[in-house]
Amino acid sequence: MTRVSFSTPARGPAPAALHPDPRALGTLAPVNPAPLDQLVAPDWAQALAPVEPQLRAAGDFLRAEVAAGRGYLPDGPSVLRAFQRPLADVRVLVVGQDPYPTPGHAMGLSFSVQPDVRPVPRSLANIFTELVADVGAAPPTSGDLTPWADQGVMLLNRVLTVRPGAPASHRGKGWEAVTDRAIEALVERGGPLVAVLWGRDAQSLRGALGSVPRVESVHPSPLSAHRGFLGSRPFSTVNALLVEQGAEPVDWSLH
Repeated sequence: MTRVSFSTPARGPAPAALHPDPRALGTLAPVNPAPLDQLVAPDWAQALAPVEPQLRAAGDFLRAEVAAGRGYLPDGPSVLRAFQRPLADVRVLVVGQDPYPTPGHAMGLSFSVQPDVRPVPRSLANIFTELVADVGAAPPTSGDLTPWADQGVMLLNRVLTVRPGAPASHRGKGWEAVTDRAIEALVERGGPLVAVLWGRDAQSLRGALGSVPRVESVHPSPLSAHRGFLGSRPFSTVNALLVEQGAEPVDWSLH
């Protein structure tokens, strides 16, 4: 099986000449290749086999970024985090764009941040505002969305890495082929499944989703949230669509 470079970074500090604070450049240490089936759930490894060349190329690209002193986010072990839970368990797909470019924020799940991030990014704050209004959940105290992922909510960015401080910098580097294949695999698997598409970038995937039920609105960004995201009730709508398919609703509360 192809070895790809998203395992734990090799130990060792970032060269001081590049930057005094390694976190400011994301992952700087060289990454060690590992078989795909050691990095993702077994059924995802099988589903992503057709795009292993693109995964290998993405690893080569990230090594080049590290060699040039630019680094990348999230850290190596988190790049494929969205695929660490079984494909068979996914019942909701939430599509994001690319990771947060602020060091210390991105953690491998779309819209989610590290537990200690305060304040949370404004898009996530708007998601939480709508969550409270929609299902009556208590205001979350952390921006870590892992409890959703644990229930089969796949928080998938179209592009899985970013250069620190440079939004959208890794678009067109091969990630789209990987995540398109992931979505294709979910559609091939069949339901129960609901797709959440916030913003035009995510909504460009409508055709790929076929008959999968979709929940759509503008993006929760502060630039657009008041034009249709706030008040859209996505969480209760997703649960209603899951129940229609014979699946259990998601507990959206973040304790």
